[in-house]
Amino acid sequence: MSDRGRRDSARAGPDEEAEQPADPGRGLPERVADRAEQLTRRAREAVDENEAAAYRADRDERLAEYGYRARIREEDDVLVLYPAEWVEDGVAQLDRIEQLGRAVERTLSGPGDADRWAETEAHNRTLAERVEADHGEVHGANAHALADFMGNHYAKRIERATGDELREFLEEYFPRNAWPSDEQRAVVESSLRYVFERAGREPPRW
Repeated sequence: MSDRGRRDSARAGPDEEAEQPADPGRGLPERVADRAEQLTRRAREAVDENEAAAYRADRDERLAEYGYRARIREEDDVLVLYPAEWVEDGVAQLDRIEQLGRAVERTLSGPGDADRWAETEAHNRTLAERVEADHGEVHGANAHALADFMGNHYAKRIERATGDELREFLEEYFPRNAWPSDEQRAVVESSLRYVFERAGREPPRW
């Protein structure tokens, strides 16, 4: 198991099972495919090759936990995520490809990507602004930090965040990147609950 997998298992509570690799025959979880697509895009946008390689390595590690690999189909610029057992020594093993639906394809250069991200960003900012209006600047600052994290790292609406993603925010992103004050640190979990309350959703366990 990778270091990240061990950390996830250690964090899981008694009522929340740690993430496990997908069973044979089951597809790749959508949130993992989303993250793989985002890391691929970041690798393309990176100016420094070391940074690009780090993004690709992160993507490949996450996919490997589920027994998947990634390749880019150059002719139509599509990211293809496929079960690792389908290919051996660079050669497709046709006898092992029984369920084509297990593969996931994501267009990397199609129209609309920027528009979808802009819609998500606007939605998350609106939630953060409403939290600030209802509960004050400290909770608002924390809500905006969560909006930054969900938009830049997962490109998804805050209310779609999983418990694992919120733990990542609380334990890794928030203390390292949000430069929170002591007051912000003291109330950040309440801030998250206010965001979900404003979105009309119950927050997941984190």
